[in-house]
Amino acid sequence: MGLRTAPLGRAEELAWLIEGQSGVVSRRQLYAIGFTRWEISAQIRARRWQVVTDQVLCTHTGPLCQEALHWAAVFHGGPRAHLDGGSALIASGLKRFDAERIRVSVPRGARVRRTRLFDIRQTRRWSAGVVVSTGIPRTTPAVAAVRAALWAKSDRQAALVLSMVVQQGLASAPGLALAAVLVKRDRRRKLVQAVVLDLLGGSRTLGEIDVARECRRRGLPEPSRQVLRRDGARRYYLDVYWDEWGVVVEIDGIHHTWAENVVADALRQNSVSMTRATVLRLPLLGLRTQPEAFFGQIHDALVAAGWRAVA
Repeated sequence: MGLRTAPLGRAEELAWLIEGQSGVVSRRQLYAIGFTRWEISAQIRARRWQVVTDQVLCTHTGPLCQEALHWAAVFHGGPRAHLDGGSALIASGLKRFDAERIRVSVPRGARVRRTRLFDIRQTRRWSAGVVVSTGIPRTTPAVAAVRAALWAKSDRQAALVLSMVVQQGLASAPGLALAAVLVKRDRRRKLVQAVVLDLLGGSRTLGEIDVARECRRRGLPEPSRQVLRRDGARRYYLDVYWDEWGVVVEIDGIHHTWAENVVADALRQNSVSMTRATVLRLPLLGLRTQPEAFFGQIHDALVAAGWRAVA
């Protein structure tokens, strides 16, 4: 956080910093407004201030809130540091998501001050052009979401954070797509691109193709796709259907979990179930992250309905 251009006294300048940074200040800032090392040490000895790290102080002695910790992490990282990944998303307002440690990115070649409190790392993806210019320095939500997915502990967590960002309105699916294009090399690159495609709404047909391809590979019978059915005045399509055995697989894109789609999906499933068909649900996230478990259920449902594999 910079200093005001209008001339202020040292006390007023400090108060302005404290208010805007949740009580956290860096030594660099204190020196810039005229504090000496001895004055800072005196405040600490008098227990008016507390040391967060060797570069960061808090101007009260109580516990630090999450925003204060975010400021402390950026200040400890140095002048070009910013929150990244999941930490940047939390600072931007993402709800129901936690980061084990506060992640801070600095450019390649920058000095990294190690601390157990924060996860500060050099990155070749550092760019001033993707940093939010107001509030806590942090990557934009779209870029932060893609990076959080790349750094996630599991494919499931990666897919979840991407969908949460769009669902909570922090970034759009096209914005995620633009951020994902920038990733040239990463072991999770293809998964991120697939999930972003799901979010763009262009994966329904691809999901059905993937299911049919997997059925052939696993020796399961070939299903029909997009089968039209009528229920009174309503028409609906079954995504994947084995008519001979009465087994239906409904492929749920990420959008299916959102409120506006729940009622229509329930009506369709209830209508199909009343015909005594077996209805299985296959979320696209499941197809991406746990295919063995879901295709195991499809196999079992077909066998229970009378299908027998050809020897």
